Amino acid sequence: MREVLQDALQEAGYRISSLPSGQALHELLARDPVDLIVLDLKLDGESGLQVARNVRATSPVPIMMLTGKGDETDRILGLELAADDFLMKPFNLRELMARVHALLRRSKQLSVTLQTVADQGHECLWFDGWRLDLTERMLYNPDNQPVNLTFGEFNLLESLVSSANHVQSRDNLLERTRGTDSNSFDRSIDVLILRLRRKLEANPKQPRYILTERGLGYVFRAQVLRR
Repeated sequence: MREVLQDALQEAGYRISSLPSGQALHELLARDPVDLIVLDLKLDGESGLQVARNVRATSPVPIMMLTGKGDETDRILGLELAADDFLMKPFNLRELMARVHALLRRSKQLSVTLQTVADQGHECLWFDGWRLDLTERMLYNPDNQPVNLTFGEFNLLESLVSSANHVQSRDNLLERTRGTDSNSFDRSIDVLILRLRRKLEANPKQPRYILTERGLGYVFRAQVLRR
């Protein structure tokens, strides 16, 4: 399967490193920049979830995981750990290419934006001492310490904070977070919300900021200033 994916992605013009193990991926990340990781949940002799966790501990690089049909629990667990998207096997190569292209396109757009605003100051959203730096794509807590967010977590938090005190449906959050060309499974937003609560809330089981509106979606409750 690696060979098939390598051929398809190379034909589309991407520079590919096809790797047999998590250790090989770790060694590659230590010496070369990587824009996107496509990772199988079921690896030979090791856990794809553990590999994803190891990557996420040191890098915010987007991760798309490939998973079997009956692995919904693993998909949810994988999102909690690190993954930004999932694709179930067997999959259509055109769908995989579309998702890869969408993730890389958003990353490229971000790079262009950063270069454009580098000399103009950072655009930030503030709430209760927290700072969401939209230019740097970083979250800082009230002690001005950075809070590590994955690609998907940042996109979701930006969407929520930008529309503070307005209820947003799951479908709207999916569209704004991942794009209309990414068919994420239904639980993905719920899992990302859980991950954000763990990083934002003093008590994730009794959230102060990210509230559930039953039957409607989610709302971010705070006074937000944009500077």
